[in-house]
Formats: sequence, C-alpha cells, structure tokens
Amino acid sequence: MKRSTLAKTFAMAAVAALALCISPTAKAADLGCSTATLKGTFAYTSTGVIVAPADIAGPIAEVGTQNFDGNGGTTAAATISGNGSIQALTIVGTYTVNPDCTGTAALQVSPFGITVDVLFVIDDGGNGFQAMETNSGFVITRIGRRLFPGRDI
Repeated sequence: MKRSTLAKTFAMAAVAALALCISPTAKAADLGCSTATLKGTFAYTSTGVIVAPADIAGPIAEVGTQNFDGNGGTTAAATISGNGSIQALTIVGTYTVNPDCTGTAALQVSPFGITVDVLFVIDDGGNGFQAMETNSGFVITRIGRRLFPGRDI
C-alpha cells in the first residue's frame, strides 16, 4: 500500500511540475503588447562598434531621448561619439510591436543619411526597452528607460 501511495505522490508532483513549466511558456507567446505599449519619451544610451563600411568604422557611444507616439512613429535627438568625433543627430522612423513584446524599428539618421534597423524587447511593463542594431557591419546595443515613469511627456 505504501508503494502505491508513493507512486501516486510522485506522479502528481510530476504533473504539477509539468504544468508549472508549460504555463509560463504559453503566456510568454502573448504578453498583450502592442504598438501602443511603447509610448512616451525615453532616455537611451547606445554603445558598440561599426566594423563596416570603412569610412564610418570604429567604436561608438550615443546618448539621447527618443519619443514613441504609440501609433508606430518615433523621433529622437541624440549626440554620438564615433571614433571620438562628436556629432548631433536627429532621427525619425517607424516601429512595430509584437504580442510577445518584441519589435522592430527602421530609423533614418541625419546627418548621415542612413537607415538603421533595430530589434528590440520592451521590458519593465513598458517603462524600458533593450535593443540591438541589425545592419551588416554594426555591433551596437541600446538600452532605454522611460524619462518619467507613470506619465507621458
């Protein structure tokens, strides 16, 4: 009788463990994010290196503010240090957000006249994001935090 009870206990524990493992995976596929989740003004930093094209290759650091309108449009003002040369930037672009809180953006960067493609993940309930640029030759990551959590400016 003890052996039967012990087997049932292990079976129930295994089923419970399986249910706990599956449940977060099912929820992670649809966290309820949308383009409207990313809205407001964020302070951000970017760091990395550009390996190609050769005329802009070298280490970079960037700091700025980026505004997301909640409808797929974004603008930013930033300062970049590329190989130690300081340059003011203006950025305009578009973004999309998936239900799992991942997304993409296409950003037109002036005065360089280039489009930067970005993959990102929204974190902290919409108060932050983590991103990486996906253009060939760019090894750059970006972290952004809402400028004033709890209110849009």
